[in-house]
Amino acid sequence: MTVFEELKERGLLAQLTDEEEIKELINGGKATFYIGFDPTADSLHVGHFMALCLMKRLQMAGNKPIALIGGGTAMIGDPSGRSDLRTMMTRETIDHNGECFKKQMSRFIQFGEGGENEDHSRAIMVNNADWLRDLNYIEFIRDIGVHFSVNRMLTAECYRQRMEKGLSFLEFNYMIMQSYDFLQLYEKYGCNMQFGGDDQWSNMLGGTELIRRKLGKDAYAMTITLLLNSEGKKMGKTQKGAVWLDPEKTSPYEFYQYWRNVADADVIKCLKMLTFLPLEQIREMEGWEGSQLNRAKEILAYELTELVHGKDEAEKAKESARALFAGGGSAADMPSCRLTEGDFRDGTVDILDVLVKSGLCPSRSEARRAVEQGGVTVEGEKVADIRTLYRPEQFSGQGLVVRRGKKSYKRVYWE
Repeated sequence: MTVFEELKERGLLAQLTDEEEIKELINGGKATFYIGFDPTADSLHVGHFMALCLMKRLQMAGNKPIALIGGGTAMIGDPSGRSDLRTMMTRETIDHNGECFKKQMSRFIQFGEGGENEDHSRAIMVNNADWLRDLNYIEFIRDIGVHFSVNRMLTAECYRQRMEKGLSFLEFNYMIMQSYDFLQLYEKYGCNMQFGGDDQWSNMLGGTELIRRKLGKDAYAMTITLLLNSEGKKMGKTQKGAVWLDPEKTSPYEFYQYWRNVADADVIKCLKMLTFLPLEQIREMEGWEGSQLNRAKEILAYELTELVHGKDEAEKAKESARALFAGGGSAADMPSCRLTEGDFRDGTVDILDVLVKSGLCPSRSEARRAVEQGGVTVEGEKVADIRTLYRPEQFSGQGLVVRRGKKSYKRVYWE
Protein backbone atom coordinates (compact mmCIF):
# COMPACT_ATOMS: atom_id res chain seq x y z
CA MET A 1 0.00 0.00 0.00
CA THR A 2 1.39 3.40 -0.99
CA VAL A 3 1.49 6.38 1.37
CA PHE A 4 -1.30 8.08 -0.57
CA GLU A 5 -3.50 4.98 -0.48
CA GLU A 6 -2.98 4.68 3.27
CA LEU A 7 -3.91 8.33 3.85
CA LYS A 8 -7.06 7.76 1.83
CA GLU A 9 -8.03 4.58 3.64
CA ARG A 10 -7.47 6.20 7.02
CA GLY A 11 -9.99 8.89 6.03
CA LEU A 12 -7.50 11.75 6.22
CA LEU A 13 -7.95 13.32 2.78
CA ALA A 14 -10.59 15.97 2.11
CA GLN A 15 -9.95 18.24 -0.92
CA LEU A 16 -7.04 18.13 -3.39
CA THR A 17 -6.06 20.44 -6.23
CA ASP A 18 -4.59 17.67 -8.41
CA GLU A 19 -4.86 14.13 -7.07
CA GLU A 20 -2.52 12.46 -9.57
CA GLU A 21 0.29 14.98 -9.12
CA ILE A 22 -0.02 14.97 -5.33
CA LYS A 23 -0.05 11.17 -5.30
CA GLU A 24 3.14 11.01 -7.38
CA LEU A 25 4.94 13.59 -5.24
CA ILE A 26 4.22 12.14 -1.81
CA ASN A 27 4.60 8.49 -2.86
CA GLY A 28 8.00 9.32 -4.33
CA GLY A 29 9.17 11.37 -1.33
CA LYS A 30 9.41 14.43 -3.59
CA ALA A 31 7.11 16.75 -1.67
CA THR A 32 8.41 19.69 0.29
CA PHE A 33 5.26 20.66 2.09
CA TYR A 34 4.20 23.14 4.72
CA ILE A 35 1.54 23.37 7.39
CA GLY A 36 0.90 26.63 9.19
CA PHE A 37 0.46 27.01 12.95
CA ASP A 38 -0.75 30.29 14.43
CA PRO A 39 0.96 30.68 17.84
CA THR A 40 -2.13 31.87 19.72
CA ALA A 41 -1.15 29.92 22.88
CA ASP A 42 2.04 28.52 24.42
CA SER A 43 1.00 24.94 23.66
CA LEU A 44 -0.40 22.94 20.78
CA HIS A 45 -3.68 21.14 21.44
CA VAL A 46 -5.67 18.16 20.15
CA GLY A 47 -6.97 20.32 17.29
CA HIS A 48 -3.42 20.27 15.87
CA PHE A 49 -3.13 16.51 16.17
CA MET A 50 -4.20 15.67 12.62
CA ALA A 51 -1.61 18.01 11.13
CA LEU A 52 1.18 16.68 13.36
CA CYS A 53 0.35 13.07 12.52
CA LEU A 54 0.21 13.87 8.80
CA MET A 55 3.62 15.54 8.98
CA LYS A 56 5.03 12.46 10.69
CA ARG A 57 3.53 10.04 8.14
CA LEU A 58 4.82 12.02 5.18
CA GLN A 59 8.28 12.51 6.66
CA MET A 60 8.51 8.76 7.26
CA ALA A 61 7.94 8.38 3.49
CA GLY A 62 10.86 10.69 2.69
CA ASN A 63 8.99 13.98 2.22
CA LYS A 64 10.25 17.22 3.79
CA PRO A 65 8.01 19.07 6.29
CA ILE A 66 8.11 22.80 6.86
CA ALA A 67 6.42 23.92 10.06
CA LEU A 68 5.41 27.53 9.46
CA ILE A 69 4.89 29.56 12.61
CA GLY A 70 2.50 32.40 11.89
CA GLY A 71 4.38 35.08 13.79
CA GLY A 72 3.20 37.67 11.27
CA THR A 73 -0.31 36.42 10.49
CA ALA A 74 -1.01 35.88 14.20
CA MET A 75 -0.80 39.63 14.60
CA ILE A 76 -3.95 39.78 12.42
CA GLY A 77 -5.80 36.55 13.20
CA ASP A 78 -7.38 34.02 10.87
CA PRO A 79 -11.14 34.67 10.49
CA SER A 80 -11.82 31.02 9.50
CA GLY A 81 -14.39 29.45 11.77
CA ARG A 82 -14.64 32.62 13.85
CA SER A 83 -17.63 34.77 14.72
CA ASP A 84 -15.54 37.41 16.50
CA LEU A 85 -12.22 39.22 16.16
CA ARG A 86 -9.18 37.48 17.65
CA THR A 87 -7.30 39.09 20.54
CA MET A 88 -4.14 40.92 19.48
CA MET A 89 -0.83 39.59 20.87
CA THR A 90 2.59 41.15 21.37
CA ARG A 91 5.60 40.08 19.32
CA GLU A 92 7.28 38.72 22.45
CA THR A 93 4.30 36.45 23.24
CA ILE A 94 4.11 35.21 19.65
CA ASP A 95 7.85 34.39 19.55
CA HIS A 96 7.67 32.59 22.91
CA ASN A 97 4.71 30.50 21.76
CA GLY A 98 6.55 29.53 18.58
CA GLU A 99 9.48 28.18 20.62
CA CYS A 100 7.07 26.11 22.73
CA PHE A 101 5.53 24.66 19.55
CA LYS A 102 8.88 23.46 18.23
CA LYS A 103 9.60 21.48 21.38
CA GLN A 104 6.25 19.71 21.13
CA MET A 105 6.54 19.10 17.39
CA SER A 106 9.90 17.42 17.93
CA ARG A 107 8.03 14.44 19.39
CA PHE A 108 6.38 13.93 16.01
CA ILE A 109 8.91 15.01 13.39
CA GLN A 110 12.69 15.22 13.13
CA PHE A 111 14.16 18.68 12.66
CA GLY A 112 17.48 19.21 10.94
CA GLU A 113 20.42 21.49 11.62
CA GLY A 114 20.78 22.63 8.01
CA GLY A 115 24.03 20.78 7.31
CA GLU A 116 25.22 20.22 3.74
CA ASN A 117 24.96 16.42 3.88
CA GLU A 118 21.73 16.35 5.88
CA ASP A 119 18.89 14.02 4.98
CA HIS A 120 16.47 15.79 2.61
CA SER A 121 13.45 14.82 4.73
CA ARG A 122 14.63 16.64 7.87
CA ALA A 123 12.06 19.23 8.89
CA ILE A 124 12.64 22.94 9.24
CA MET A 125 10.70 25.55 11.17
CA VAL A 126 10.28 29.04 9.77
CA ASN A 127 8.39 32.11 10.94
CA ASN A 128 6.41 34.22 8.48
CA ALA A 129 7.24 37.26 10.60
CA ASP A 130 10.59 37.19 8.79
CA TRP A 131 8.94 38.44 5.60
CA LEU A 132 5.62 39.91 6.77
CA ARG A 133 6.52 42.26 9.63
CA ASP A 134 8.66 44.62 7.56
CA LEU A 135 6.65 44.64 4.33
CA ASN A 136 6.31 47.89 2.43
CA TYR A 137 2.56 48.34 2.16
CA ILE A 138 2.52 50.16 -1.19
CA GLU A 139 4.83 47.60 -2.82
CA PHE A 140 2.83 44.73 -1.35
CA ILE A 141 -0.59 45.80 -2.63
CA ARG A 142 0.91 46.71 -6.03
CA ASP A 143 2.83 43.43 -6.50
CA ILE A 144 0.59 40.97 -4.65
CA GLY A 145 -2.82 42.55 -4.06
CA VAL A 146 -3.33 43.09 -7.79
CA HIS A 147 -3.68 39.33 -8.27
CA PHE A 148 -6.71 38.98 -5.96
CA SER A 149 -10.35 39.60 -6.86
CA VAL A 150 -12.42 41.08 -4.02
CA ASN A 151 -15.58 39.55 -5.50
CA ARG A 152 -14.02 36.10 -5.48
CA MET A 153 -12.59 36.50 -1.99
CA LEU A 154 -16.01 37.36 -0.57
CA THR A 155 -17.39 34.02 -1.77
CA ALA A 156 -14.96 32.19 0.56
CA GLU A 157 -16.72 30.53 3.49
CA CYS A 158 -14.33 32.03 6.05
CA TYR A 159 -15.31 35.55 4.99
CA ARG A 160 -19.02 34.89 4.52
CA GLN A 161 -19.31 33.73 8.14
CA ARG A 162 -17.70 36.93 9.44
CA MET A 163 -19.65 39.23 7.12
CA GLU A 164 -22.78 38.65 9.21
CA LYS A 165 -21.23 40.31 12.26
CA GLY A 166 -18.79 42.57 10.48
CA LEU A 167 -15.55 41.68 8.72
CA SER A 168 -12.71 44.07 9.51
CA PHE A 169 -10.25 45.16 6.82
CA LEU A 170 -7.55 43.74 9.10
CA GLU A 171 -9.00 40.22 8.79
CA PHE A 172 -9.75 40.69 5.10
CA ASN A 173 -5.99 40.74 4.48
CA TYR A 174 -5.51 37.26 5.93
CA MET A 175 -6.07 35.29 2.70
CA ILE A 176 -3.61 37.48 0.79
CA MET A 177 -0.97 37.12 3.48
CA GLN A 178 -1.36 33.33 3.72
CA SER A 179 -1.08 33.12 -0.08
CA TYR A 180 2.05 35.26 0.10
CA ASP A 181 3.48 32.79 2.64
CA PHE A 182 3.17 29.98 0.09
CA LEU A 183 4.90 32.11 -2.56
CA GLN A 184 7.77 32.92 -0.19
CA LEU A 185 8.21 29.29 0.85
CA TYR A 186 8.16 28.18 -2.78
CA GLU A 187 10.90 30.67 -3.69
CA LYS A 188 13.05 30.20 -0.56
CA TYR A 189 12.76 26.45 0.08
CA GLY A 190 11.24 24.86 -3.03
CA CYS A 191 8.01 24.22 -1.13
CA ASN A 192 5.62 22.71 -3.68
CA MET A 193 2.70 21.72 -1.49
CA GLN A 194 0.55 23.07 1.33
CA PHE A 195 -1.58 21.04 3.72
CA GLY A 196 -4.13 22.33 6.19
CA GLY A 197 -7.55 21.91 7.73
CA ASP A 198 -10.55 21.70 5.45
CA ASP A 199 -11.64 25.17 6.59
CA GLN A 200 -8.45 26.59 5.00
CA TRP A 201 -9.28 25.54 1.44
CA SER A 202 -9.95 29.04 0.04
CA ASN A 203 -6.74 30.46 1.52
CA MET A 204 -4.72 27.55 0.13
CA LEU A 205 -6.15 27.94 -3.38
CA GLY A 206 -5.17 31.60 -3.18
CA GLY A 207 -1.56 30.51 -2.67
CA THR A 208 -1.43 28.07 -5.60
CA GLU A 209 -2.99 30.70 -7.86
CA LEU A 210 -0.52 33.39 -6.72
CA ILE A 211 2.45 31.11 -7.48
CA ARG A 212 1.03 30.37 -10.93
CA ARG A 213 0.46 34.07 -11.67
CA LYS A 214 3.79 35.35 -10.30
CA LEU A 215 6.13 32.51 -11.26
CA GLY A 216 4.28 30.50 -13.89
CA LYS A 217 4.86 27.39 -11.76
CA ASP A 218 2.55 24.68 -10.39
CA ALA A 219 2.07 24.16 -6.66
CA TYR A 220 -0.47 21.96 -4.92
CA ALA A 221 -2.80 22.01 -1.95
CA MET A 222 -4.54 19.30 0.04
CA THR A 223 -6.84 19.64 3.02
CA ILE A 224 -7.08 17.24 5.93
CA THR A 225 -10.38 16.01 7.26
CA LEU A 226 -11.34 17.92 10.41
CA LEU A 227 -11.39 15.82 13.56
CA LEU A 228 -15.10 15.72 14.39
CA ASN A 229 -17.00 13.42 16.71
CA SER A 230 -20.10 11.44 15.74
CA GLU A 231 -22.23 14.52 16.56
CA GLY A 232 -20.32 16.69 14.09
CA LYS A 233 -18.51 18.73 16.76
CA LYS A 234 -14.76 19.36 16.87
CA MET A 235 -12.94 16.96 19.16
CA GLY A 236 -10.44 18.10 21.77
CA LYS A 237 -12.67 20.09 24.09
CA THR A 238 -13.71 19.29 27.66
CA GLN A 239 -15.65 21.20 30.30
CA LYS A 240 -12.32 22.74 31.34
CA GLY A 241 -11.51 23.83 27.78
CA ALA A 242 -8.96 22.56 25.25
CA VAL A 243 -7.04 19.30 25.64
CA TRP A 244 -3.43 20.54 25.48
CA LEU A 245 -0.24 18.69 24.54
CA ASP A 246 1.67 20.51 27.29
CA PRO A 247 1.66 18.27 30.41
CA GLU A 248 1.50 21.36 32.62
CA LYS A 249 -1.83 22.35 31.04
CA THR A 250 -3.32 18.88 30.55
CA SER A 251 -1.61 16.13 32.57
CA PRO A 252 -0.71 12.85 30.82
CA TYR A 253 -3.39 11.16 32.97
CA GLU A 254 -6.08 13.66 31.89
CA PHE A 255 -4.90 13.31 28.28
CA TYR A 256 -5.15 9.53 28.52
CA GLN A 257 -8.60 9.75 30.11
CA TYR A 258 -9.88 12.03 27.36
CA TRP A 259 -9.19 9.39 24.72
CA ARG A 260 -10.24 6.52 27.00
CA ASN A 261 -13.66 8.15 27.27
CA VAL A 262 -14.39 8.95 23.60
CA ALA A 263 -17.80 7.85 22.34
CA ASP A 264 -18.12 4.28 21.08
CA ALA A 265 -18.94 5.56 17.59
CA ASP A 266 -15.63 7.51 17.40
CA VAL A 267 -13.11 4.89 18.52
CA ILE A 268 -12.30 3.23 15.18
CA LYS A 269 -12.19 6.56 13.34
CA CYS A 270 -9.69 7.94 15.87
CA LEU A 271 -7.57 4.81 15.68
CA LYS A 272 -7.39 5.14 11.89
CA MET A 273 -6.75 8.87 11.75
CA LEU A 274 -4.47 9.43 14.72
CA THR A 275 -2.51 6.27 15.53
CA PHE A 276 0.23 4.53 13.59
CA LEU A 277 -1.18 1.06 14.22
CA PRO A 278 -1.41 -1.09 11.05
CA LEU A 279 -4.76 -0.84 9.30
CA GLU A 280 -5.08 -4.62 9.43
CA GLN A 281 -5.01 -4.50 13.24
CA ILE A 282 -7.59 -1.69 13.34
CA ARG A 283 -9.91 -3.54 10.94
CA GLU A 284 -9.98 -6.46 13.37
CA MET A 285 -11.36 -4.11 16.03
CA GLU A 286 -14.24 -2.87 13.86
CA GLY A 287 -16.49 -5.71 15.00
CA TRP A 288 -15.63 -5.38 18.69
CA GLU A 289 -18.43 -4.71 21.16
CA GLY A 290 -18.90 -4.32 24.92
CA SER A 291 -15.75 -5.00 26.92
CA GLN A 292 -13.77 -5.45 23.70
CA LEU A 293 -14.70 -1.92 22.65
CA ASN A 294 -13.40 -0.66 26.02
CA ARG A 295 -10.17 -2.47 25.20
CA ALA A 296 -10.03 -0.59 21.87
CA LYS A 297 -10.43 2.68 23.79
CA GLU A 298 -7.53 1.74 26.07
CA ILE A 299 -5.38 1.02 23.02
CA LEU A 300 -6.30 4.39 21.51
CA ALA A 301 -5.58 6.25 24.75
CA TYR A 302 -2.25 4.46 25.27
CA GLU A 303 -1.02 4.97 21.69
CA LEU A 304 -1.77 8.70 21.68
CA THR A 305 -0.40 9.31 25.19
CA GLU A 306 2.81 7.51 24.24
CA LEU A 307 3.07 9.59 21.06
CA VAL A 308 2.73 12.89 22.93
CA HIS A 309 4.23 12.17 26.37
CA GLY A 310 6.40 9.08 25.92
CA LYS A 311 6.17 5.43 26.96
CA ASP A 312 6.76 5.96 30.70
CA GLU A 313 3.94 8.49 31.07
CA ALA A 314 1.61 6.33 28.98
CA GLU A 315 2.28 3.35 31.27
CA LYS A 316 1.69 5.47 34.39
CA ALA A 317 -1.57 6.85 33.01
CA LYS A 318 -2.80 3.39 32.04
CA GLU A 319 -2.00 1.89 35.44
CA SER A 320 -3.55 4.83 37.32
CA ALA A 321 -6.74 4.52 35.29
CA ARG A 322 -6.94 0.77 35.89
CA ALA A 323 -6.22 1.18 39.59
CA LEU A 324 -9.00 3.72 39.89
CA PHE A 325 -11.59 1.61 38.08
CA ALA A 326 -10.56 -1.46 40.03
CA GLY A 327 -11.12 0.42 43.27
CA GLY A 328 -7.60 -0.07 44.54
CA GLY A 329 -3.95 0.39 43.77
CA SER A 330 -1.97 3.60 43.55
CA ALA A 331 -3.52 6.66 41.98
CA ALA A 332 -0.40 8.79 42.47
CA ASP A 333 -0.13 9.76 38.81
CA MET A 334 -3.64 11.09 38.32
CA PRO A 335 -4.44 14.85 38.47
CA SER A 336 -4.07 16.09 42.01
CA CYS A 337 -5.02 18.97 44.28
CA ARG A 338 -3.14 19.97 47.43
CA LEU A 339 -5.11 21.24 50.42
CA THR A 340 -3.53 23.85 52.70
CA GLU A 341 -4.14 24.72 56.34
CA GLY A 342 -6.35 27.60 55.22
CA ASP A 343 -8.81 25.13 53.65
CA PHE A 344 -9.67 23.66 57.06
CA ARG A 345 -12.03 25.39 59.51
CA ASP A 346 -11.98 24.17 63.09
CA GLY A 347 -9.81 21.28 61.93
CA THR A 348 -12.18 19.96 59.24
CA VAL A 349 -13.27 20.58 55.63
CA ASP A 350 -16.65 19.58 54.20
CA ILE A 351 -17.23 17.65 50.98
CA LEU A 352 -18.57 20.72 49.18
CA ASP A 353 -15.35 22.66 49.74
CA VAL A 354 -13.32 19.62 48.67
CA LEU A 355 -15.22 19.49 45.37
CA VAL A 356 -14.77 23.21 44.74
CA LYS A 357 -11.11 23.33 45.82
CA SER A 358 -10.27 20.35 43.59
CA GLY A 359 -11.93 21.95 40.58
CA LEU A 360 -14.46 19.14 40.21
CA CYS A 361 -17.26 21.66 40.78
CA PRO A 362 -17.17 25.41 40.05
CA SER A 363 -19.28 26.39 43.07
CA ARG A 364 -20.68 25.09 46.35
CA SER A 365 -24.20 25.17 44.93
CA GLU A 366 -23.19 22.90 42.04
CA ALA A 367 -21.25 20.69 44.47
CA ARG A 368 -24.39 20.39 46.60
CA ARG A 369 -26.40 19.27 43.55
CA ALA A 370 -23.74 16.73 42.58
CA VAL A 371 -23.84 15.15 46.06
CA GLU A 372 -27.64 15.18 46.29
CA GLN A 373 -27.89 13.51 42.88
CA GLY A 374 -25.58 10.70 44.02
CA GLY A 375 -22.74 11.57 41.66
CA VAL A 376 -19.89 11.98 44.17
CA THR A 377 -17.65 9.25 45.60
CA VAL A 378 -14.57 9.38 47.85
CA GLU A 379 -12.30 6.34 47.67
CA GLY A 380 -15.07 4.47 45.86
CA GLU A 381 -17.70 5.17 48.51
CA LYS A 382 -20.73 7.29 47.57
CA VAL A 383 -21.10 10.49 49.59
CA ALA A 384 -24.79 11.00 50.45
CA ASP A 385 -24.61 13.81 53.02
CA ILE A 386 -23.55 17.34 52.02
CA ARG A 387 -22.36 17.89 55.63
CA THR A 388 -19.74 15.12 55.42
CA LEU A 389 -16.53 16.36 57.06
CA TYR A 390 -12.89 15.31 56.66
CA ARG A 391 -9.86 15.83 58.90
CA PRO A 392 -6.39 16.78 57.56
CA GLU A 393 -4.84 13.39 58.39
CA GLN A 394 -7.35 11.66 56.09
CA PHE A 395 -5.70 13.43 53.16
CA SER A 396 -2.12 12.59 54.19
CA GLY A 397 0.13 10.29 52.16
CA GLN A 398 -1.36 9.70 48.71
CA GLY A 399 -4.58 11.41 49.76
CA LEU A 400 -8.13 10.51 48.80
CA VAL A 401 -9.46 9.88 45.29
CA VAL A 402 -12.52 12.09 44.82
CA ARG A 403 -14.74 11.41 41.85
CA ARG A 404 -17.60 13.36 40.32
CA GLY A 405 -19.62 11.38 37.78
CA LYS A 406 -17.88 8.75 35.70
CA LYS A 407 -15.14 10.79 34.07
CA SER A 408 -13.88 13.46 36.50
CA TYR A 409 -11.36 12.49 39.18
CA LYS A 410 -8.86 14.17 41.46
CA ARG A 411 -6.39 12.91 44.04
CA VAL A 412 -6.79 15.35 46.96
CA TYR A 413 -3.92 15.39 49.43
CA TRP A 414 -2.55 17.40 52.35
CA GLU A 415 1.01 17.88 53.54
